[in-house]
Amino acid sequence: MSESSLNADQQRFLLRLAREAIAYYLDKGKHLKMEIEDDLLQEKRGAFVTLKLDENLRGCIGYPLPHDPLYLSVIEAAVLAASKDTRFPPLSTEELPRTSIEISVLSLPRQIKDISEIEVGKHGIIISQGLNRGLLLPQVPLEWKWDLETYLNHGSLKAGLPENAWKTGAEVEIFTAQVFHDNS
Repeated sequence: MSESSLNADQQRFLLRLAREAIAYYLDKGKHLKMEIEDDLLQEKRGAFVTLKLDENLRGCIGYPLPHDPLYLSVIEAAVLAASKDTRFPPLSTEELPRTSIEISVLSLPRQIKDISEIEVGKHGIIISQGLNRGLLLPQVPLEWKWDLETYLNHGSLKAGLPENAWKTGAEVEIFTAQVFHDNS
């Protein structure tokens, strides 16, 4: 796996693919099926799809670890963000044209020894302890204007742990992401 950056054409393709996958699912109740030739889009990569309606979060689901070719992960994550994010009702056909799509293509996570390794805005975090695990994408602390400690506290809470779990033995991993969106 190369973790190479996607070029502008590949980014536009994945954004169109995510929107088409959601539209297809809303219309037919099934996942879009297709084959592509692009080697980079066929690499297994972790990816998240974030949906925003009128600038407000409307769904976000993805895969921190590679399990399928990137383009298939985007199809799956887009449909799940639109239909299965338990924080929101399923997206409607009427909402889709007003919904912006953001895709985050992730590097492999790595465990850190010290929180000084984390660069807010560059690194996403995964905090885990036992069966509890929480992930925040690198753009989240910038959107909320969080400092490092607030970021780690929210990561702990997202994992269902006490907010100071990152100080008391929870594992902290970091990753980077190539983030792009369609600005619908």
